[in-house]
Amino acid sequence: MPGTPASRAGGPRSRKGAQTRSRLINAAKIVFERDGFLESRIADITETADIALGTFYHYFESKEQLFREVAAAQEERLTAPPEHGSTHGGPRDTAWERIRRANRRYLGRYRDEAAIMGVIEGVSRYDGPVNAARMATMKHFVERAERGIRQLQAQGAVDRRLDPPLAADALGAMVARFAELWLVQGYRDYDFDEAVEQLTILWANALGMKEEPPPYPGNDGPA
Repeated sequence: MPGTPASRAGGPRSRKGAQTRSRLINAAKIVFERDGFLESRIADITETADIALGTFYHYFESKEQLFREVAAAQEERLTAPPEHGSTHGGPRDTAWERIRRANRRYLGRYRDEAAIMGVIEGVSRYDGPVNAARMATMKHFVERAERGIRQLQAQGAVDRRLDPPLAADALGAMVARFAELWLVQGYRDYDFDEAVEQLTILWANALGMKEEPPPYPGNDGPA
């Protein structure tokens, strides 16, 4: 169909088209980080991508559609598995170590992309698709936490009175909101390692976990 953006027709059908589309997404991230969503212009994005203005509409209908793709890509980065070569933990890891590692990975990834996360957080307040992407990320983390809480309850390691979905939602929201206040809004300045440790203690205390055992010989804790 003439005039239909490639993105609506299943994406670019050639390698060059895919590369052009990727350049627009990468350029858009730079411009959105710099100018925010409302002040960003399509002309600025195409100029940054070194692509003709008219080419934009072959791939995207609007700035809003492009931003939603930038936001979705960022949410995927937050929920991606640990990078190759990073510490995945081992069978002797304690629940404390698993919680600490999860907090460290989330906060680290959020910190590394704090500029675009700030824009995403703002747009998610009024844009349905962007908010849905944010909620999907939240759901990813809380469902994993819920499974962990159920396992620990079965082992008698945490308070059995806790409702796993509610506890996972509340603790996940605590970490997510803390990340935004700290890393985007600059509410306070914290040492990264100390922030990870304090959130881990809060998680453990909220779940009624016992005091953290000493590390196994040769195990200096999670990376």
